[in-house]
Amino acid sequence: MYHPTTRVLAVLELLQTHGRMSGAEMASRLEVDSRTLRRYIVTLEEMGIPITTDRGCHGGYALIAGFKLPPMMFTDDEALALSIGLLAARSLGLAEAAPAVASAQAKLERIMPANLKRRVSAVDETVKLDLSQAVSPADNAALVALSAAAQNRQRVHLHYRSAGGDDSERDFDAYGLVYRSGRWYVAGMCHLRQDLRSFRLDRIRQVQLLEQSFIRPASFDALAHLAFSVATMPRAFAIEVLLKTDLKSARDHLFDAIGIFEQTADGVLVHNQSDDLDWFARQLARLPFAFEIRHPPQLRDAVRICAQRLLALAGN
Repeated sequence: MYHPTTRVLAVLELLQTHGRMSGAEMASRLEVDSRTLRRYIVTLEEMGIPITTDRGCHGGYALIAGFKLPPMMFTDDEALALSIGLLAARSLGLAEAAPAVASAQAKLERIMPANLKRRVSAVDETVKLDLSQAVSPADNAALVALSAAAQNRQRVHLHYRSAGGDDSERDFDAYGLVYRSGRWYVAGMCHLRQDLRSFRLDRIRQVQLLEQSFIRPASFDALAHLAFSVATMPRAFAIEVLLKTDLKSARDHLFDAIGIFEQTADGVLVHNQSDDLDWFARQLARLPFAFEIRHPPQLRDAVRICAQRLLALAGN
């Protein structure tokens, strides 16, 4: 369902593209009746867009000859942001992103001044973004519906399929959406579990808007919640390591998803849940500062083996 404002802009787009169109053809393309189309034409005229109207069975609408919308004016930084944004959109796990980006670029280039068009083309042809891990959902329906529900504070009913293929349903308050490690997530209050939960959008089968509204916690950070959820998910080993450094240095050398960072008088405690001690040992081995392994004892053995392997390689 299109918003009326979108349809008004679509009328302008049709007139710019085709020059002159009959009312019947425009109404058919927009899926509205002739009276509604006339209201859109009046809206454009009130916005200062000069439109000529030919009445009768062969009548139609056209922009006054010579009329063009003023070109979009952007600063260099705005043009760079626009170009990088279009590049990123291709790889952010959005369904049908490529044709949507191509369409957006074509529309922008039609009204861009030549110097700005050259800047955008230069970025598009020479800059590459490595977002190859993106997992695309079947369509953008869940992203669109949940972002609107989060903005309007409107509860939804989710149909969800787990990684194991189990289907479930729940009422859900969407607090925010996150793109992380190649996937889209929604975080909020799950009324089935009566607790905060995060769900992958590519596993959401259906979103139904409900009449109930909700209040979003003012301090809620969807990205921080998702990072905490991933780091504290129960796994084979509960890890606790004291880093002999400050919080900034710890975050600079270890990515946030590796665990929960806690500043103490002795340094920074990292709490982690892991199934692979060898992998965690390799992360510790590359740190430029000292650390103390508190739990589990098996991690000490994994670090020792990792160090011996590095020494052996250095001796060859």
